[in-house]
Amino acid sequence: MNKGLAALALLAAVASPAAALTLDEKIGILRDAYPDTIAAVADGKIRMKSGAEIIIDDGKVRDHFQKLEQGDIEDSLQQTYPAGACETRPEVNFDPGRIRSEALMRAMYGDSAKVVKAELSPVEWFGETLRVTKVNGVDKALGKVRDELAAHAELKRYLAPSAGVFNWRKVSGQTNLSVHSFGAAIDINTKFADYWIWSGGKPGHVPKYANKYPMQIIDIFERHGFIWGGRWYHYDTMHFEYRPELIEIGRREGVSACK
Repeated sequence: MNKGLAALALLAAVASPAAALTLDEKIGILRDAYPDTIAAVADGKIRMKSGAEIIIDDGKVRDHFQKLEQGDIEDSLQQTYPAGACETRPEVNFDPGRIRSEALMRAMYGDSAKVVKAELSPVEWFGETLRVTKVNGVDKALGKVRDELAAHAELKRYLAPSAGVFNWRKVSGQTNLSVHSFGAAIDINTKFADYWIWSGGKPGHVPKYANKYPMQIIDIFERHGFIWGGRWYHYDTMHFEYRPELIEIGRREGVSACK
């Protein structure tokens, strides 16, 4: 191959996105993202260190809204999250990370408010003390986010007061639990927030929004394993939750918000 053809081949390799991962590859990333709580993957199940077993794919066919309320692990990994320091405008019902396996969340973080509360740890947050789960190192990850954000004084007004972390409750208008129930999500200053329900949206029919948070904030959260609700069609721009497997899956698939 001459130098010109070699250069073109290299350019094509760089420009082309990586191939989509198989479910088994995604499950491997999920397992590696939570070494404190996931022991192994075998026989179509996630085996927890507690001894619990969670079915990966129950074989049920669900529409988007059924996945949001009753999704299994396979459902939660279908949409690829696009991280990066650029805004995205998601297509209808593109909600990567908003679909979760509640069974897995309960198995990792706790099956009741009492159990979750016992694992909460204080994290200083721009003049406040937040109570964040220490399971899976979420408190440490949020501490790293804080330390990096603290170097940018101009960002503080977007970050505090926080609208909260732990709150054992259901997702608004749904039957499944919010990630706030597990102490693994944080809402930042609502003064700058856009939320699809506040905007008068209905499931599947949501007004567009103009993001008011600097993308530098989103980029820092994402680099420490937190996904942003502003990437969702059913948006929640004040919301971040710890889902490092989704960040890594997107990275390996070559998906970026800046492409």
